Amino acid sequence: MQEAPETPTRQIRAVHTATTLTVYQAYSPALGLPAARDGRFPPAWKRERMTWIKPSFLWMMYRCGWATKEGQETVLAVEISREGFDGALAEACLSHYAPKVHADRADWKKTLSRSPVRVQWDPERDPHLNPLPYRSLQLGLSGPASRAYADEWTVSIRDVTPLVREIHGLLRAGDTEAARALLPVETPYPSGPLPHLGA
Repeated sequence: MQEAPETPTRQIRAVHTATTLTVYQAYSPALGLPAARDGRFPPAWKRERMTWIKPSFLWMMYRCGWATKEGQETVLAVEISREGFDGALAEACLSHYAPKVHADRADWKKTLSRSPVRVQWDPERDPHLNPLPYRSLQLGLSGPASRAYADEWTVSIRDVTPLVREIHGLLRAGDTEAARALLPVETPYPSGPLPHLGA
């Protein structure tokens, strides 16, 4: 029997189609519910602020505590265009200095100051939110990238809070297998090599 290949340390995994990719964000009901209802972010969503999008459902659960943290009670699945996502990856810069990626700290700071997109690779999580040995992408969008995300890339917005609560309830009841069966199926995203992001 052939062993399954190990997951690369830095790999983008997501729900994706030929044209779209799904990312997750958590908001207060005052922002999240209108966004899901209208399929677009409302005017109250501040387009000038940096916003972080996460292709990993379980990393989002780690961040929002299964939609229990204040101001993160509504979890949105935001389907965006792959064209927009790929463009963001192309102009992104790591949020921290990495000697294997940047010539020196000055080079990193120069790149960071020019890019409206930040990347962090944080440990992926299992259903119990324990860290795994490989990492998941977090993409920070500011300025023109944040505005494009809200007003150009977004294809649909769904409120997945009921699913979040159902999965969390199963986990609390000890039924990890049933909880796993409800998780979104995230597969490796064909981004190609991303040497400027350490992947």
